[in-house]
Amino acid sequence: MRARPQSTPAPTDPSAAEARTFTLAGHVLVAPKAAAGLHLVATPIGNLGDITLRALETLAGVDIIACEDTRVTHRLVDRFGIKATLKPYHEHNAALARPVILQHLAQGAAIALVSDAGTPLISDPGFKLVREVAAAGYAVNTLPGPSSLLAALTVAALPTDRFFFEGFLPSKQGARRTRIGELASLDATLVLFDSGNRVQDSLRDLADILGSRDAAICREMTKLHEEVRRGSLADLAAAADGLETRGEFVLVVGPPQAAARIMPQADLDELLRSSLARDSVKDAVAHAVEVSGRPRREIYARALELAKERNNDQT
Repeated sequence: MRARPQSTPAPTDPSAAEARTFTLAGHVLVAPKAAAGLHLVATPIGNLGDITLRALETLAGVDIIACEDTRVTHRLVDRFGIKATLKPYHEHNAALARPVILQHLAQGAAIALVSDAGTPLISDPGFKLVREVAAAGYAVNTLPGPSSLLAALTVAALPTDRFFFEGFLPSKQGARRTRIGELASLDATLVLFDSGNRVQDSLRDLADILGSRDAAICREMTKLHEEVRRGSLADLAAAADGLETRGEFVLVVGPPQAAARIMPQADLDELLRSSLARDSVKDAVAHAVEVSGRPRREIYARALELAKERNNDQT
């Protein structure tokens, strides 16, 4: 850790105006200017005490902090006495903001990228910025730290040797059920984000399609009202009406049992119908073979039947 207690400089000290500081446990610490380049800084997902010392030093030492919502990041930097220049970078302005950030980097600036909470680039547009910064030859440094998906995975009491992060499921039920069907055959624990206004419907669809797998509902991780519910998907879905829906959710679903990795016929039909509505028989079959665990010959025969039914319905 390079930070050190701040000493009051003499009036003639030319470095006084350049001092970059942050406050920790009532002590003012000096942070050296951060190295030129892009710094990916993980920030707390709820409890501000989870910020790392390296993150504080970097946020105090950069020239610009690019953030999703300046109001959210202001609360963080104000808490630790960091005087920072905040610039918005989010999905709505990213295309316009990236060239500006690259221009600053070309001039030797040090820039931190943060999300509202957790590790940047996870379910946010940051990867496009990192791709362009790296392609332009500028340094990209990562400062690991809080992550809601890893926090939920570790507390869910489910297998962690192999997991698949899905992010948010589609908001519309038809698309959501189709996507769950596609995930059904994955031999891995599933980690999903969800919002309070959809989590009850998501749980019911997950239970309907994935069956009684072990699962966990993780709400408001590291915050005052943190809650973890564990049980079978069926039981969690049955109790969904009594779920507190305020806050942010991570759903963790255990992997299928070996016998359950073959997609049920009804789910296969639903998947094929959805695919045939937008793709050719060949493409629909190829996709179903990947996710259903069923033999190609069987799927191809069923796809022809469903395609014929669809054509008859349209005539």
